[in-house]
Amino acid sequence: MDDFLARGAAGTTHLGPENQALWTAMATTSGGGRRLRPRLLQETYRVLGGDDESAARHVGDALELLHAAFVVHDDVIDHDLRRRGRDNVAGEFVARATRAGAGPVAAAGYGQAAAVLAGDLELVGAVLAVADAPVSPAVRTRLLALLDDAVRVSAAGELQDVHLGLGTRVPSVAETIAVAEAKTAAYSFCLPLQAAGVMAGADDDTLGLLGELGRVLGIAFQLCDDLAGVFGDEVVTGKSALSDLREGKMTALVAHAASTPQWPTIEQHLGDPDLSCEDADVLRAALEACGARAFVEDLVDGHLDAARALAQEAGLDDVVDRVSGWGRRSPGRAA
Repeated sequence: MDDFLARGAAGTTHLGPENQALWTAMATTSGGGRRLRPRLLQETYRVLGGDDESAARHVGDALELLHAAFVVHDDVIDHDLRRRGRDNVAGEFVARATRAGAGPVAAAGYGQAAAVLAGDLELVGAVLAVADAPVSPAVRTRLLALLDDAVRVSAAGELQDVHLGLGTRVPSVAETIAVAEAKTAAYSFCLPLQAAGVMAGADDDTLGLLGELGRVLGIAFQLCDDLAGVFGDEVVTGKSALSDLREGKMTALVAHAASTPQWPTIEQHLGDPDLSCEDADVLRAALEACGARAFVEDLVDGHLDAARALAQEAGLDDVVDRVSGWGRRSPGRAA
């Protein structure tokens, strides 16, 4: 990541101060996080018998760059200006425009434009990094195919997530889980696990097992993220505990709540862009009282149990235990 950012900034100094500010913002906002995807790839690769640590680090870095691109674009979609406890790229450029004297509408548009462009640069960088991986041509071709599939599935899942948020209907729990599988599991878990398998020379049966493991882990991860978005500590998550509620995000929490007697109280406040902290507390209490929080926590536990069974079959027990610490019942994690 640091090398990509340094080369990008150094190679475009002639393009002016706005371009340099963009690369600086990308560097400033890319720190933090747990580097989950490269860790998952590298540890799985070792367990499966891979011995080229340099290649594993290289591809792991590419997946982290892909994640950085998706994070920047996701914040644009969600209209968020903060990530990991500080301004994200959009937030940096909104502040930059405001300091220059721009009005709020123009500043917001400038921030969104910068964030879209930053995500584009990082997405292309991720593809180039995989294409430049120190592996055989056959492995490189398979890695690029995995990357292409993950990006296509994630894009479809993200769009479906936004569609569910239109407010035209309340989705079923099954629909929200399908979105979690597409927008999160595909690139954050299936991709690093299967990429590790391809690099280690795993057979097709093992690759299928790794894909299923990634699917259930990714669903659990997204369900935890949904819990953290409502009940998490902002100091821990680095994100607003109001944005999901104000947006009226259609998660498994909401889908379950819609089937309970408390739904009228919840529906009254959900999706209110001016939701106060006091009303948010009422909403959280109703989500707990109707059993939605406990229901989703049980879903997390069930998916983690399934993941541990699959991990045992694949010989990845220790790897899954290390990366699933976020699956505890207390929601809240570093974003």
